[in-house]
Amino acid sequence: MKIALPSCRNQVDAHFGHCESFTVFTLENGAIASRETITPPPGCGCKSDIAQTLAGMGVELMLAGNMGQGAVNVLGGRGIRVVRGCSGDVREVVEHWLAGTVSDSGIACDQHEHGCHEPG
Repeated sequence: MKIALPSCRNQVDAHFGHCESFTVFTLENGAIASRETITPPPGCGCKSDIAQTLAGMGVELMLAGNMGQGAVNVLGGRGIRVVRGCSGDVREVVEHWLAGTVSDSGIACDQHEHGCHEPG
């Protein structure tokens, strides 16, 4: 299984649509087996084809901070489940998800600009 997180300097980026990169973890036998970083194309992530790129890599889950419902729908349409409300070190977030202590906040960001984004 592969899990992606919008990231900036090894932290979950607060806003999916404007993240610096995506960190993708590959899981094997319930543990982290590998990690890679994907740089999205320039511009707003919600308008790019990043969902298709991630789905093509085999990503099944997105652990994110804030994300608008439109992006949730696009990812879902590509077979990627979304869990919002995540924050902190990307590896630790994945480890918490593996331990069963991460759940979706259900809160959708309604700002298309950088309003939800707090620079790190």
